[in-house]
Amino acid sequence: MGNDDDDTYTPAEERSGVGKAAQVAAEAVKTEVSAVVGAAAEHPHTVSAVGVLLGALAFTIGYVVGRNSVDTRRGSRW
Repeated sequence: MGNDDDDTYTPAEERSGVGKAAQVAAEAVKTEVSAVVGAAAEHPHTVSAVGVLLGALAFTIGYVVGRNSVDTRRGSRW
């Protein structure tokens, strides 16, 4: 910490190798997230429809898995 007015940290060396790749990947993810958020803000009905469809799909998959896990090889109790 010197007498500089700039309080931000700057590394002495540029990142290379894995650190640089991670930085590039993080920047790409941030860009994509902001694009998705922007699209969702412009089309809220589409986001709602996709949410409902995903919920219905998840329910259907759960129902089928639950239905198939019941042992139906035994006869009725009566």
